[in-house]
Amino acid sequence: MTGQESLDYLYGLQKFGIKLGLENIRTFLSRLDHPENRFKSVLVAGTNGKGSIASALAGILRDSGFRTGLYTSPHLHVFNERIRVNGEMIPDDRIARLVARLRTRTGSIPITFFEFTTALALEFFAEQEVEVAVLEVGLGGRFDATNAIAPVLSVVAPVARDHQQYLGEDLDSIAREKAGIMRGGVPVVSAPQVIEVEEALLDEAKKVGTEISFCGKSFHFDDAGETFDYRGIKETIAGIRPGIPGRHQFANMATALAAAEMLQPAGYDLPAIALRSGVEKMFWPGRLEWLAKRSILLDGAHNGAAANVLARYLEQQDLVNVHWIVGLKADKNSEEVLIPLLPACAALYCVEPPVEEAKPTAELVAIAERHGVRAASFASIEAALDAVQAAAADSEIVLVAGSLFLVAAVREIILQEEGRRCDEQVS
Repeated sequence: MTGQESLDYLYGLQKFGIKLGLENIRTFLSRLDHPENRFKSVLVAGTNGKGSIASALAGILRDSGFRTGLYTSPHLHVFNERIRVNGEMIPDDRIARLVARLRTRTGSIPITFFEFTTALALEFFAEQEVEVAVLEVGLGGRFDATNAIAPVLSVVAPVARDHQQYLGEDLDSIAREKAGIMRGGVPVVSAPQVIEVEEALLDEAKKVGTEISFCGKSFHFDDAGETFDYRGIKETIAGIRPGIPGRHQFANMATALAAAEMLQPAGYDLPAIALRSGVEKMFWPGRLEWLAKRSILLDGAHNGAAANVLARYLEQQDLVNVHWIVGLKADKNSEEVLIPLLPACAALYCVEPPVEEAKPTAELVAIAERHGVRAASFASIEAALDAVQAAAADSEIVLVAGSLFLVAAVREIILQEEGRRCDEQVS
């Protein structure tokens, strides 16, 4: 099986859609002799920020000398990004060989893309003899494929409304789905949460018999502008400068640091120098990432909570008259994403992101115009880029946000024009 054939097989599994439940993945892992039992795991659930928390925690563990796996989704440019060992992506030939072997074990199981990918990651981590793996939950928590493993620590990133068709319309329901990663006697670390989410998480923790350490209660951070000071469970570290911008990341990085501290009783000696370096060296492309000599800002904001965070960043940076290339998937709430950001915008350039079901651009144009912001539809991302580059003054920035698929497409175009690789750190 070639690399392309293996990817064709994987993406072909998307025909089974999203099926929340653990029966299929548990059966599949049993047929693989439970690779997940050959190393320790940390689960990271939440709505926004779970990828950056997972990446920072993996960096801390790696810098402490532990062979570390990292599983995240979705990928930005290539499938390999989802599965890393000590920061290195899984090679093409390993994907091909593992897909060829694992597909013979599926039998009659109607396995989904995410279930197969999760099993592939766990098998690769076992094969690579990782000591610990940090696994980002895909959707929800309770019935996500990653929840088939038994974690030594659970982490909850900020919870907000998203994927309501699967998780419920209200924050209480969504939080309880995320809380499904909790286990009795297994510690839980949480980012700051709104009161409704916090109460739901505490209630679920009580039911399973565990305790939660919340940012702002069990551990703290002090905002110092470009840096933050961490006052942790035991450690105190001053002047931390995260590898990704945005003051909202201070809470996420403090959560990653607290998670690292909570792992120490389980036998992970994580020195203070690694706690700092894991956070300061991390790179998470497509999230408040500047390109083209800081004239183009990319961000994966695709729900109301993320849009509000992005709006605060623009305000903190005194960025106005922004030219926004925007596109959304069909299942997103257009007004929740657009309205927080429109006050900073000079114009919107509306496109359909490269997904099967995209939000009609006419809907985005109508919302912008109702709020007094110029907007137009474009038939392609390239056409929108040409238009925005012609219209924006040298002192004005271009924002690309609304869908990670849109961000990925623009990022690839810009980096190719600059002769850079997509896996190269450019911020």
